[in-house]
Amino acid sequence: MSKVKAFLKKKDIEISLKRYGIDALGAMAQGLFCSLLIGTIINTIGTQFHIGFLTQTVATVAGVDYTVGGIASAMSGPAMAAAIAYALKCPPLVLFSMIAVGFSANALGGAGGPLAVLFVAILSAEIGKAISKETKIDILVTPLVTIGVGIFLSWLIAPPLGKAAMAVGNAIMWATELQPFLMGILVSVIVGIALTLPISSAAICAALGLTGLAGGAAVAGCSAQMIGFAVISFKENKWGGLVSQGIGTSMLQMGNIVKNPRIWIAPTLASAITGPLATCLFRLQMNGAPVSSGMGTCGFVGQIGVYTGWINDIAEGTKTGITAFDWIGLLLISFVLPALLSYLFDYILRKIGWVKDGDMKL
Repeated sequence: MSKVKAFLKKKDIEISLKRYGIDALGAMAQGLFCSLLIGTIINTIGTQFHIGFLTQTVATVAGVDYTVGGIASAMSGPAMAAAIAYALKCPPLVLFSMIAVGFSANALGGAGGPLAVLFVAILSAEIGKAISKETKIDILVTPLVTIGVGIFLSWLIAPPLGKAAMAVGNAIMWATELQPFLMGILVSVIVGIALTLPISSAAICAALGLTGLAGGAAVAGCSAQMIGFAVISFKENKWGGLVSQGIGTSMLQMGNIVKNPRIWIAPTLASAITGPLATCLFRLQMNGAPVSSGMGTCGFVGQIGVYTGWINDIAEGTKTGITAFDWIGLLLISFVLPALLSYLFDYILRKIGWVKDGDMKL
C-alpha cells in the first residue's frame, strides 16, 4: 500500500473531492465558456448586428455547415477535456491526447455530454498520468493509452451518463413547470449557493442541461448572490468590490462566510424571493446555452443567455417578439431586486448584531 501511495504522489494523482469536484469541475466550466458559450455569443452578435462574416458559412465538415461561432461551439468537448486535464496537472502528451477523448465523450454523451466528459476525462487523464514517462517510447505509449482508454470509456459509460444527466435535468425542469413557486425557490437558492461555493454552478447547469423556467430560476439565484454581495459589501469594498463581485464572482466572499456564515443570509433570502418571481410572475426562461443558467451576472453571461434564448424562440416561432415586460422582468430579477432585497435583509441583520462592519472586507 505504501508503494501505491508513493507512486500516486510521484504522479501527482490526488484522489479527493477538491481535485475532482472543485478543480476539475471548475475547469470544465471554463472550457465550456471558451467554446460553447463564446460560440453562442458570437452567433448572437452576428445575427443581431447583421455581421456577414459571423453569419456566413466558413467551413463545411461532413456536409455540416459551420459559422465562426458554430466552430467554437462544436469544440466544446475537446475544450472541456483539455481544461480538466490542465486542472489535473497532466503532462503535455496526456493534455494534448485529451482533445480526442473530449470529442468522443461529448459526442457519445449526447445532450448530457458535459457530465460524460467530466467523468471520462478525469479517469482518462489520471490513467494517462500514471503511464506517462514509464517507458522509453513515451511519445507513442502515453497518447495510445490515454486516447484508447478515453474512447473505450466514452463508448462504455458516456451514453448512460448522458441519459442520466438529461433525466435529472428534465425532471427538474418538469417539476419547475408543474410547481413553479416551490421549485423556483429551490432551484434559485441551491444554484445560487453553488455559485458562491468553490464549485461550478455553470458546470452543474451545463451537465444537467438546465434550461427553460428552471434555467431562469437559476439565473435569478446566481444574480442574487453576486449583486447581493456586491451591494451589501459596498461600504467595505467600494467600487472595486462592486465590480469584482457584481460581474465577477461572489465566490470572493467564501473566506468571510467561513468566519461569519450569517453574512450569507441576505443574498440567499433575496434569491428565495427572486426565484419564484422569475418563474411565476415574469415566466423568465433560459433557452440559450444551459451553461449560461449558472453564470448569473458574471460578464452578464446569464442575461446574454436569456436574450439569446428569446432570439432562438422567435426564430423557431414559439415567441412572437421581445416585449417591454420581458426586459423589465430581466432587469428586475437580475439587478434591481437582488440589490434592494439584499440591502434590506442586510440592514436588519446589522441592526440585530449578526453582521458587523468589516465582516465582508475583501
